[in-house]
Amino acid sequence: MEYHIKDLSLAEKGRLRIEWAAKDMPVLNLIREEFEREKPLQGLRIGACLHVTTETANLMVTLKAGGAELALCASNPLSTQDDVAASLVRDFGIPVFAVRGEDRDTYYAHIKAVLDTRPHITMDDGADLISTLHAERPEQAAEVMGGTEETTTGVIRLRAMARDGALKYPVIAVNDALTKHLFDNRYGTGQSTIDGILRATNRLLAGSIFVVAGYGWCGRGLALRARGMGARVIVTEVDPLKALEAVMDGFEVMPMEEAAERGDFFCTVTGDLAVIRKEHFLRMKDGAIVANSGHFNVEIDLEGLSEISREKRRIREHVEEYTLVNGRRIYILAEGRLVNLAAAEGHPSAVMDMSFANQALCCAYLARHARELENKVYAVPQEIDRRVAQLKLSAMGIRIDRLTPEQEKYLSSWEMGT
Repeated sequence: MEYHIKDLSLAEKGRLRIEWAAKDMPVLNLIREEFEREKPLQGLRIGACLHVTTETANLMVTLKAGGAELALCASNPLSTQDDVAASLVRDFGIPVFAVRGEDRDTYYAHIKAVLDTRPHITMDDGADLISTLHAERPEQAAEVMGGTEETTTGVIRLRAMARDGALKYPVIAVNDALTKHLFDNRYGTGQSTIDGILRATNRLLAGSIFVVAGYGWCGRGLALRARGMGARVIVTEVDPLKALEAVMDGFEVMPMEEAAERGDFFCTVTGDLAVIRKEHFLRMKDGAIVANSGHFNVEIDLEGLSEISREKRRIREHVEEYTLVNGRRIYILAEGRLVNLAAAEGHPSAVMDMSFANQALCCAYLARHARELENKVYAVPQEIDRRVAQLKLSAMGIRIDRLTPEQEKYLSSWEMGT
């Protein structure tokens, strides 16, 4: 088995951490038992480009239980948990190509190593695997029956490919499942981003001014959790509807140009590039802390920051100090990459349980229905979304009501009025 990881001797620690995560992933565990019985992925090769974490490890083990052959690489150079990668190789026989802190060339070499396994299904978090295949190995797309995409940024890229007629096989947007983005993006990103910022800085949030750039589901969760820690939260937005929602949720809303002068902490969660730029850095207070929790490290203009800085040094792990030409100091966390994965452990297992349950069930769906699909981006089938929600409620010991026959008739008819 070919693989490239940091150190196989880390496997024991990784195995225990994978086991710990599994205890809080009951839905995925139920699906794994079903996959072991039914083998819906028998004979299929799955190539995955995901954050190599304990939760991802449990997804990989589930897919293998379903009969799939797997290869996994990292979807971010700083998100790999090296002990988890080692355990997947040693204890589960799954080829992994991921080393925490790998450079750009190694990152793409690992993606190509996964593509070398000739996958029938691709599984992405950010669409780097599928975009590399389309750009550099377009002929290989004919061997792929379909793919899945985990995150907002990747879905945006894939919809652009589909719109341009460039997409060569169908992809299911797992990110858009209600049981994914309403929980993973909101509660997962909110908690794990705060966790990453606090681990990196050990600063007090209570009483501070916390600027959240972007009020999508990730921004909603982050703003909610920052306020819960006692911060005074400012939201910046370009979408009038989202900005209005932030106002109605009780947050201050203003342009980044104004927020830059007030913030103690800044965190971008937009999915776009150059959200915080030179002109904003020059307005910031001495000691402002800047982080990103969007998928790629393009949201903070680090090149522009370097141009207006006279000195740069690493002052503690995950914290780089830039001294600007005006003498003020700006602190960038985790090199502008995903702070929740680079400086912490990513989303809690309980929310990834639903996201990865969707991934597993969507792979099984593709195995059955891929030939019926066109080369475009599809929503997660509603029956999968609802099943994941039902399984999660059941695992939490929560029961809900059912419609009576009379209620069902009322909701499906038009004759009955007042």
